Amino acid sequence: MKIIELPIAFEFNGQLNTIYPSLIIMNDELTLVDTGYTNFLPLIEHEITKMDYEMEHLKNIIITHYDDDHIGSLYNFKEKYPWINIIASEIESKYISGEIKSERLVQAEELLDNMSPEQKEFGTWFIQQLKDLKHVAIDNKVNDGDMILHKECRVVATPGHTSGHISLYFPKLNSVITGDAAANENQELDIANPHFCLNMDNAKQSLRKIQNLQADTYYCYHGGKFTI
Repeated sequence: MKIIELPIAFEFNGQLNTIYPSLIIMNDELTLVDTGYTNFLPLIEHEITKMDYEMEHLKNIIITHYDDDHIGSLYNFKEKYPWINIIASEIESKYISGEIKSERLVQAEELLDNMSPEQKEFGTWFIQQLKDLKHVAIDNKVNDGDMILHKECRVVATPGHTSGHISLYFPKLNSVITGDAAANENQELDIANPHFCLNMDNAKQSLRKIQNLQADTYYCYHGGKFTI
């Protein structure tokens, strides 16, 4: 078993950005953690196949939380590879499937009224991006402490960024996939995108929670791999 980060570079608003979905390899079974923005499927496929892994072996997708840079291409993956088992927390599943309007959309709509005219242009665009996300049903709903992936991975509830955010702990590898519970900021673990955190107190507690695991390696979606 091993974990590989998938650096996905893209341009946004005139700047080069990179996100780092994770690929978990267990024998011939592949599990992808988070799917990038909408239309990122070809970019992620390219990173996987250039390492000589076959997409036909992609068995699971785990979603850490419902933000558009994490679930944007989830629908495309499920449409192209219908056998994929989609895993997310029980709390996040209701937002990803569209049963309930996402907390992020509610937050964005509430903030729009107090934005300056310059900010409103971005705010309006962002709201439309969230509304355009295609909903996908979750096959496997998990909770804190659940052991998944042949009991090699422990689900760790890390709320704050969103209410149902999860991270993933691999005891045998002593590694954590953080999602947005932590970012690699200049080789230090810090709260990811604090302005987007729905509950800063919970986010701080969640960061401490995964730090207290004392892992050797943290795979951060923003900033990439952090090794102690």
